[in-house]
Amino acid sequence: MGLVSLLWGIVALIWMIVALIPLVGITNWLLIPFAAVGAIIAALGIALSRPGHRGRAKAGLVLNAIVIVVAAFRLSLGGGIL
Repeated sequence: MGLVSLLWGIVALIWMIVALIPLVGITNWLLIPFAAVGAIIAALGIALSRPGHRGRAKAGLVLNAIVIVVAAFRLSLGGGIL
């Protein structure tokens, strides 16, 4: 699950970079739930992994959390539209 959450976070990060382009920011409405699912997968990966094997899941959780924060900030700047 750690690898899945890390890959999910990388895809969300790439999508977030594309969503920073003006007039494409409306895709942040889809990006936030996408990253939230990745964060849930990462949390499950942390909870179900052995203590020494949680690094990928933690990295996925951090990536998805960063994406959620930046996407929400971007939506607040554009009034939820841009």
